[in-house]
Amino acid sequence: MSTLVPENTPPANGERNFARKIVGEFSFGFDDWLVRKAPAEVFNRLAQIGQDPLPQAQLNQLLHLCHEPGVSEGFFKYYWLTTPEHAYDVSQFLNFLHKWTEGTAIISVDHLKWGLYRLSVDSLMYFGDVRTGFQTLRVKNEQELASFFGKKRWPTDALKTRGPALKLVQIAKDDRYLISEMACKSHAIGPAGCSDLKQFLTEAFKTHIQAGGGRVTIRKLFEQGTSKKAEDRQTEFLFSADAILDDEIESAEQLEQRYSPVFEKFETARRAALKNTEYFLSMVNDLDIYVATSMRDRDDFRKMADFCERVFRDPALSALNLRYFDPTMSAAEGHEDKGLIECLMVKSAKVLVYVAGKTDSFGKDAEAAMALSLGKPVIFYCDEARRSRFFSEVHPLSRLIEFETGVSVGAMVTSKQEQVVELLLRIFENRMQYRLDAVPGGIKLREKITNSVVRLQTRNGLLRETFWNYYHRKV
Repeated sequence: MSTLVPENTPPANGERNFARKIVGEFSFGFDDWLVRKAPAEVFNRLAQIGQDPLPQAQLNQLLHLCHEPGVSEGFFKYYWLTTPEHAYDVSQFLNFLHKWTEGTAIISVDHLKWGLYRLSVDSLMYFGDVRTGFQTLRVKNEQELASFFGKKRWPTDALKTRGPALKLVQIAKDDRYLISEMACKSHAIGPAGCSDLKQFLTEAFKTHIQAGGGRVTIRKLFEQGTSKKAEDRQTEFLFSADAILDDEIESAEQLEQRYSPVFEKFETARRAALKNTEYFLSMVNDLDIYVATSMRDRDDFRKMADFCERVFRDPALSALNLRYFDPTMSAAEGHEDKGLIECLMVKSAKVLVYVAGKTDSFGKDAEAAMALSLGKPVIFYCDEARRSRFFSEVHPLSRLIEFETGVSVGAMVTSKQEQVVELLLRIFENRMQYRLDAVPGGIKLREKITNSVVRLQTRNGLLRETFWNYYHRKV
C-alpha cells in the first residue's frame, strides 16, 4: 500500500492538503476538481483507494461531482492500466510498479498520480496546456490514443534498416576553412585573371620592394598594405591566407610558390564541398540532424569537424545510420543559394544541434529559432560558462512557441559532447526522460539529462485563457 494513503477518512480541515498530496502541484487540468470544487465525498472515496480500488465508472462519478467531464474507457486503460509504446518511456515516473497494469482499477494513490503525471507530460508536450490536453484526449478510445501518440514516435527500426547514405567526398580538416564564403570571395578568379587575394598580395609585395625590399612574411604584407581594398577586406584576406601568413618570401616567384598550393587546395575543397551539397540535397527527405554553427576562423572549422566526427561516429549511434548535415563539408554557388539550402534542411531535419562558437551569428540563431518554432528538438552545445549564462540570462532560444500549435518549446542545453550523443540516442529510440516541476509561476517540463526546460505552462489564469482563446484565431 502506498505510504501516501491515510488509514482513515481525512479530517475535514485537511481536505485540501490531502488533495495536494494526491496530485502534488503537477496537474492544472485536475486541480479544480481536487482542490477548489471537490465535495467531501470525493476525498472520502480517494482516501480508500488502497483498500477499495477505483474503477473507471467511479472516477467519472468523482469528476462529475466536481463539474468536470468524464473519461472514456480507452483513456482510463491507456493512462492507468497499460504501458504503451510512446515517444518516451511511460514507466519512468514515480517508481512505477507493474502490478498497476495487471488489474482493472486504480489501486493506490501513487497509481493515481502516475496516470495524472503521464497526462500532464503528454499535455505539455503536445498541447501546451494540461486542461487542453485532457479535454482533447479524454474522449478518445484506446486505439485512437495509440495511433495519436504512435505518430509522435520516431521510426527507430526504419532508421536502422535503411542502411548508410552515400559517402561524402572527403575534405582534409585543415583545408575545410577554404569552403567558407570568405575564402570563396578571396580566391575566386576576378576580371584581372587572378583572385582578389592574389592581386592584393602581388601589389603589396611590389610596394614592399619599392620601399627597400628584403625578406618579409606574408602577414607583414597585410600590415603594409594601404589600399582601400586592403582595409575593407583585411579580415577576409587574412582568413583566406591563414596557411601561409607566417611564410617568408623575398621574390615574386616565391610569392607565387606560396600562394599556388593554397589556391589549388581551395579549388579541390570547393569542388568537393559543392558535390557534397548535392549529396545533402539528395538525402533531404531522409535528413535526421541539421548542425548549425558559426565558424569565424580556421580553428573553428577544425573544432567543428572534430565535434561532428566524435559525435556522429560514436559507436552508440552507429546502428541508427543517421543522416546529418556537416557544415564543414558543404558549400553553395552563392550566398542566396546557401540561405535557401540551409532553410530547406532545417525544415526537413528531425533534430537541430546548435554548436556555439566564440561568437554567435544572426543566421545560426535564426536557424535554431526556426527549428524550435517548428516544434523540433533542439540541442544547444556550448562551454560551461556559456551554458550558465544561457540559463541565468534567459537566452531568447530557451523559450519559443511552435507556431502551428502554440505549444511553448525550449532547447536542451549541454556543455558535454557525450550528453549530445545520449540525447540523440534517446530521441531516436523514443527513450526521452522528463520531470515535472511545479514553480510559483507555473509548471515546467524538464529534460532529465540537462535539466533544461523543454515545455512550460503559466499559472497566470488570465494569460492562459487569453492565449488559448485567441492564439488559433484566424487573422
